[in-house]
Amino acid sequence: MPTGAAKRIYLVVIDDSAEARVALRFAARRASKTDGRVEVLAVAAPQDFVQWGGVQQAIEEEQRLRIEGIVSGAVGELLDEAGIEPTIVVQQGEPVKTVRDYIGQRQDVAALVLGATPSGDPGAMVEAFTGTDAGKLPCPVMIIPGGLSDERLEQLS
Repeated sequence: MPTGAAKRIYLVVIDDSAEARVALRFAARRASKTDGRVEVLAVAAPQDFVQWGGVQQAIEEEQRLRIEGIVSGAVGELLDEAGIEPTIVVQQGEPVKTVRDYIGQRQDVAALVLGATPSGDPGAMVEAFTGTDAGKLPCPVMIIPGGLSDERLEQLS
């Protein structure tokens, strides 16, 4: 990569699901092999009106710590080996709209990486970003099957 060139960013939308962890592991492996970066976006449901700002800040910080725990648990070992430190962003709002708006504001996102459930309904994010509006996104969408083993992830990434 030329000096001064921006690293490609693999954006992973994370939640508590196993398939999101698989997508995160895939993105971390891709980033380590392509000299890229991983950015993790967690979308939290908006809180009801909180009269005191300190309470709202405490709620947001708790959500951030929970997401950091998920990220650490999913790829901590790989991150240590590859030296990748993901950027974690927590936003509040309706998930699909929040992700779409976030990508729309970021020209440096090279791919949206989503995990699909191993069976049945692939998940709301996968459905939303592979449906009728898929061609409107400013980046490719990578759908990672949630049932992939670590060995298969390594081969594919």
